[in-house]
Amino acid sequence: MRVLITGGGGLVATALVPRFDHVYALKHAALDITNGRAVDDVVERLRPDLILNTAVAGVDECERDPALARRVNVDGPAFLAEAASRSGAAIVHFSSNYVFDGHPAKREPYTIDDEPRPINEYGRTKLAGERAVAEICPRSLIVRTSWVFGPGKDSFLSTVAGRLERGETVQAISDTWASTTYVTDLAGRVVDLVSAGAYGTHHVVNDGLCSYETFARRAAELVGVPAEIAERLIDVVSEMAMQRAAPRPPWTPMRTVPPMRPWQEALADYLTAWPR
Repeated sequence: MRVLITGGGGLVATALVPRFDHVYALKHAALDITNGRAVDDVVERLRPDLILNTAVAGVDECERDPALARRVNVDGPAFLAEAASRSGAAIVHFSSNYVFDGHPAKREPYTIDDEPRPINEYGRTKLAGERAVAEICPRSLIVRTSWVFGPGKDSFLSTVAGRLERGETVQAISDTWASTTYVTDLAGRVVDLVSAGAYGTHHVVNDGLCSYETFARRAAELVGVPAEIAERLIDVVSEMAMQRAAPRPPWTPMRTVPPMRPWQEALADYLTAWPR
């Protein structure tokens, strides 16, 4: 299988590359997915059997620049889906829990049957991108995932264990809850879905829910930071206190069918397998 991965320098793309034999993982400099002609030229030249679109713009970046959000999250995926449809390729498009509003009354994990109601520009454009891909290419898989962590990404979830182990103070949001996903588990499930030809929309997250605070406390336990030291190092804050450009939905855990392993187990594996 010949595979084209966009956003080739990112966390998800890096985890997907070893899963296939013939892979072209293209960074933005090699393929700007918002350029329809460039997309057509690359797909025509490489003739992939599968396209995996991991290119993305950040949540706050999208809020500050809605035009960029639309180009990256809607127009680019549509160009890729059109090229895939013409060439007979399948396409996997990665989306987000932020297509949901996270209403506080919601206390069951979101399923694929729940109606999306995004509250920020990132979520709105990710949802529009989902719909464009599904409409354009019949051989499409929409993979909604959430709070992805793994090696090589300088994010809170990926680095908090090492920071606490080194005695650094971290700010951990306590009132926003979601599913979290170890990128290795995400890549494995995506390969399974592709192999099964399971076209349609899928939620792919590790089982269970957490906040940044509960994630940080579990990470501290796993790397042996004593509870009294962790209590001093973890600065518990509210989402509002972060004053971020984009509002975040407060409660967006998702249900994966069949369930993946609990996030606590995945986090333990991550901390064992990779240097901090």
